Amino acid sequence: MQPLRELYRNAFGTEPERIEKMAGAGSNRQYYLLQGRQAAVGTVGTSRHENECFLYLARHFHTLELPVPRVYAVSDDGLCYLQQYVGGSSLHDALRHARESGGRYEQHDHELIERVIRYLPHFQVRGAEGLDRARLLPPATFDRRAAMFDLNYFKYCFLRTTDTEYDECALQDDMDKLAEDLTQYGPQGFLYRDFQARNVMLDGGAPCFIDFQGGKTGPLQYDLAAFLWQASARYPQELRDAMVAAYLDELDGLADVDHETFRRDLRLMVLFRQLQVLGAYGLRGHFERKKHFLDSIPPALDSLRETLDTGVCAPYPALLRTLRRMLEKPAAARATQDAGQADGQLTVRVFSFSYKKGIPADESGNGGGYVFDCRAPHNPGRYDAYKTLTGLDEPVVRFLEEGGEVQPFLESIYKMADFHVQRYMERGFTDLMFSFGCTGGQHRSVYCAQHLAEHLSGKFGITVLLEHREQGIRQTFPRREAPPAAPAQ
Repeated sequence: MQPLRELYRNAFGTEPERIEKMAGAGSNRQYYLLQGRQAAVGTVGTSRHENECFLYLARHFHTLELPVPRVYAVSDDGLCYLQQYVGGSSLHDALRHARESGGRYEQHDHELIERVIRYLPHFQVRGAEGLDRARLLPPATFDRRAAMFDLNYFKYCFLRTTDTEYDECALQDDMDKLAEDLTQYGPQGFLYRDFQARNVMLDGGAPCFIDFQGGKTGPLQYDLAAFLWQASARYPQELRDAMVAAYLDELDGLADVDHETFRRDLRLMVLFRQLQVLGAYGLRGHFERKKHFLDSIPPALDSLRETLDTGVCAPYPALLRTLRRMLEKPAAARATQDAGQADGQLTVRVFSFSYKKGIPADESGNGGGYVFDCRAPHNPGRYDAYKTLTGLDEPVVRFLEEGGEVQPFLESIYKMADFHVQRYMERGFTDLMFSFGCTGGQHRSVYCAQHLAEHLSGKFGITVLLEHREQGIRQTFPRREAPPAAPAQ
């Protein structure tokens, strides 16, 4: 923490008034929000090379006037840096309601997505101009070797976990051919590689792009396939078609592209990207036991089925046969189990949320759990002293506890939750969900969700996944050995 304080002091001439750990990402980097004279994001990384790549690309894009965070300061050892805070809301957050309603995207959602999509060709084409490829993370180019890395990722981390029978030599021949075909595509440019809704921040409504340090050069279809065919986004095909048209319209002003050829090649890139993603889900889910990735597998398999039905895999018969077998039951049974089923233990998910933005969706398939309305206790948000704080901050905690209303409310919930958790553990159930809502999802619901999560973790030693949805904060209480809980009375 001290290096970030020093960077802040050097950049702004004063100490930060507050430092708050931000929600984690897929990498080992840790992020902190530093507030004071100016808000900034501090990053602590473990790879100097990765940090150097991000910093180089951030400055490169900044000179091209592309919307990326400005870098304020970098530590001498290169492991910490300070960058511009571009808001706490992402495109993924803005589209939450559409996803949770089963993919019902309204006109304003279409307009927001199109605004983002039209930036992509500028990163890819203009971003490739003057790019020093020697400063990118290896492999710096999406070539046949890089494609095979990802295809083998799928084969060894996902396919083999499904116990699907396949002809090893014939499958390898088809994968070699697919890798060769993919790398023949044009036009070539800068590949963002992680172009997804979570990496598009909405700074006052304007898109700002983050997490591009894994970029390389290669065919432009990759990023478009990654964004529009992400299974969890649930984009309807009509929206995808409209966004591809918008992308090509913007690309026309930057490069000479045959639209028909681009669309044909895009279909094959979609298949490749789906296999790559399943490899990641297999590694993070089956091997690392991360429930979010296991939960993502069923929609990814559904998306793969749709792609195979288009006939795009016909030139690769051994691959097609293998994928069809994999998608049949019981071959995919292990692939579609959730994190609790994977280890036979109960996982409890606890949410805080704002009623204005809807109740959190149950993604386990079990039909929900409990939803508690926290609007009865007195609201700290009515007072200026608490408006910028949350239910995790000590002044708000004192306000709620000294008011004498929140403890009786929570005690009644503890009794109900204890009984339910105890019975679920005895019966071998694997998933249970508790959600706490209030007006803004900032004070009362955050306090209650945090305390229930800590209570259940402390009493039962089970895995508890906590998400303060409107605050963008996630926390995992891992399973641990705990004394057997006394039976509920």
